[in-house]
Amino acid sequence: MEKTRRIPCVIMRGGTSKGIYIKGNHLPADPALRDKTVLKIYGSPDVRQIDGLGGADPLTSKLAIIGPPTRSDADVDYTFGQVSINAPYVDYSGNCGNISSGVGPFAIDEGLVRAQEPLTKVRIHNTNTSKILVAEVSVEDGRAKVYGDCKIDGVPGTGAKIMMDFADTAGSVTDKLLPTGKTVDVIKTKKGEIQASIVDCANPCVFVRAKDVGMKGTETPQEVNSNKELLELLEEIRAKTAVMIGMATDEKIAIEKSPAFPMIAFVAPASDYINFTTGKTIKKDEVDFVSRLMFMQVLHKTYAGTGTVCTGVAAKIPGTIVNEAIPHIDKIDVIRIGHPAGVIEVEAKVVDGEVKRAAFSRTARRILEGYVWIKEDDQ
Repeated sequence: MEKTRRIPCVIMRGGTSKGIYIKGNHLPADPALRDKTVLKIYGSPDVRQIDGLGGADPLTSKLAIIGPPTRSDADVDYTFGQVSINAPYVDYSGNCGNISSGVGPFAIDEGLVRAQEPLTKVRIHNTNTSKILVAEVSVEDGRAKVYGDCKIDGVPGTGAKIMMDFADTAGSVTDKLLPTGKTVDVIKTKKGEIQASIVDCANPCVFVRAKDVGMKGTETPQEVNSNKELLELLEEIRAKTAVMIGMATDEKIAIEKSPAFPMIAFVAPASDYINFTTGKTIKKDEVDFVSRLMFMQVLHKTYAGTGTVCTGVAAKIPGTIVNEAIPHIDKIDVIRIGHPAGVIEVEAKVVDGEVKRAAFSRTARRILEGYVWIKEDDQ
């Protein structure tokens, strides 16, 4: 006889992503059974995710598992999962900065953290990277505030500001800010040698010059995602980087088992470009440089939160490809990244190779709370 089961969950927008937030004790303890359950919740694998809660987009197929802290210096544990749309796989190899921004409000509203007005600091142990994130959450009447004047490009309207500080996340996966010990590496590809900067803060990222991969750095998602040759080159660079820094034993495994991380971005000096969501021109003087970030083998429609952190930190390391794209980098502490849907700011400070500040503002909102029903007949 067919059986169904209901699981308590919350759907939240965190920054420019949306995910399902679930308490750890509401999922099976066994990792294999847990992932089978998660896939059913999202309706994966299926290109439309029609039989689950996934939104058929990498930016809405995200998971946050929240539980009591397993470290004395944290308020909660948080595990991020990138749920594959097309394969029966959940990637836990890295973190998501946007989904991270919803963890503090979730913890406060669920009573996992005591609310203190007007601001509650939530120390979040991200189990993916074994690092501590600090969320500064505005609170009112015992709950996380929703309304405010903070505007982030890629999200309609405004909301209450949440500051996310990732300063403790240097060496998130590799234990080194510069995993290879170099500011610039040379990666041999089918198209020839490509210079790249590999930096690990919040999540490992590899940065290349837009011109070196035949791009301007101002392309729209459609322009990038329809360019098969470019996608193959960027994925080759990303996979080779994963092997170089020990995230995969070979390129095939990097592509199949770690499709989200490391991330790859191509950067260029500041220039005018069109916001693909509004059609308006973003002026050269509104950004410090432009960047396009890949996520799950397609162009991120905005800019990943952890990618923002890593990019800002990379900009503050002399000699990196990001650093060279900003002639005035020594004069600024707030770096403006021009992405496809607007501009995102990140506060970054690196002193003698140590990250002192890596923070950016987000907004988050609880959209739904209730139960998701899954079929158990094929468990």
